[in-house]
Amino acid sequence: HVKIGSKEYYEIIFDDNQFTEINEKIVSQDPLEFEDTKKYKDRLVKVMDETGLKDSIRTCYGKIHAVDAMVCVMDFNFIGGSMGSVLGEKIRRAVDFCIKKKLPLVMICKSGGARMQEAAISLMQLAKIQIKLSHLADAGLPYITLLTDPTFGGVTASFGSIGDIIMAEPAALIGFAGPRVIKETIGKDLPEGFQSSEFLLEKGFVDMIVPRNELKKRLSDTIQLLMNKKNQKTN
Repeated sequence: HVKIGSKEYYEIIFDDNQFTEINEKIVSQDPLEFEDTKKYKDRLVKVMDETGLKDSIRTCYGKIHAVDAMVCVMDFNFIGGSMGSVLGEKIRRAVDFCIKKKLPLVMICKSGGARMQEAAISLMQLAKIQIKLSHLADAGLPYITLLTDPTFGGVTASFGSIGDIIMAEPAALIGFAGPRVIKETIGKDLPEGFQSSEFLLEKGFVDMIVPRNELKKRLSDTIQLLMNKKNQKTN
């Protein structure tokens, strides 16, 4: 698939492209006063201007074939979809919103991994998100993930891989470390197609591969199935 951003995913998923975004104004701070080739705070300003985004994830709710859902979409255009403090906080708030409104949660993952400019603060988001997703599970609400190209690092190692149903796009690269890094580490050639969604489906790491023209229907069908199971258990 050609890489697309959050705007295009919402156009595909939500009925009549109608949705409401929450917590869209949260922005990252620079507690470490990080600087590499440029200051982190300057990098943030530049990428905000270029993309019109405030951070690497958007959290929106609306209807998918008349089924209400919260859909969080990571956007690779914002510093490679990297995971920082804002991403963790927005997911936390999205989960709380889902529990309050009794909504299922869909997470569309596209990321190079943790945001190095936030160091340990970035990695702390993994535990934070895992805890909140356990609260979602306790509430009996479905959690569905869609892994897209690329999904790497801590995102794959945590919330990307623990959905009740794990979907992936065709030919998406999914993993923890990249193929080149792994090959240099172990000194061996990797299996053909290693880390592709098709390879991971064969090995049981994802449940299904879903082309974009089928995504909306597959999500609505899956949500309804999981919500019906939840209601049956309640009754």
